[in-house]
Amino acid sequence: MKIASWNVNSLNVRLPHLEQWLQDAQPDVVGLQETKLEDNRFPDAVLAGLGYRSVFAGQKTYNGVALLARGHALDDVCIGIPGFDDAQRRAIAATVGGVRIVNLYVVNGQDVGTEKYDYKLRWLDAVHGWLADELSRHPQLVVMGDFNIAPDDRDVHDPQVWNDDSILTSTAERAALKRLLDLGLHDAYRLHHAEGGFFSWWDYRQAGFRRNLGLRIDLTLVSDALRERASAADIDRNPRTWDRPSDHAPVWVQLAG
Repeated sequence: MKIASWNVNSLNVRLPHLEQWLQDAQPDVVGLQETKLEDNRFPDAVLAGLGYRSVFAGQKTYNGVALLARGHALDDVCIGIPGFDDAQRRAIAATVGGVRIVNLYVVNGQDVGTEKYDYKLRWLDAVHGWLADELSRHPQLVVMGDFNIAPDDRDVHDPQVWNDDSILTSTAERAALKRLLDLGLHDAYRLHHAEGGFFSWWDYRQAGFRRNLGLRIDLTLVSDALRERASAADIDRNPRTWDRPSDHAPVWVQLAG
């Protein structure tokens, strides 16, 4: 089972890219973030024509998440973080082929010390409680999405710029991500790649992609029960080279067996 995550940064703009990439990459399960579409505008019929069932939770202009599955039903769907009152559409989960899939669009946080930063930390704390419960009920768990956190200095193009006081790399954000990993989750990319300098997001400005001024903030996390089955994981830079691309590239993990 190939499981992928992609922040498409507006599905209305990027639908042709998604269609092309689904045909090229042939993932079995896909989590999308920043769809930026209300539910009545989600292109579920188009995706069904490509063989993918879909569940989604969107809103106008901002946020929005979806899960797509090929050849499997999407069961036990959960929208939002249970017990956390939040109008923003940032989380969705379903069970696909016996694997529990959680798709997250983590809060950006704006700047360290702002109200949005505090909201990000509260949101991540709520996610921690939710994932602890999910793991107790679903040992075979994959958590994926745009985490808006670069795990360590290997995941940023310049650690002097992206430091302890910077959004996406601050001490508190990285500690919150580590708390999630400490539940028994593993960064699938790091199971196969120890080197730094490989990223999933590049700013549109200052020729960020061409100069590789990026961050690795899109992650696929696998539970202890799936760690040995995670036979490969990588970042697909190709869609970032296309015309009018998302600023994120898809990331994926392959589960053997």
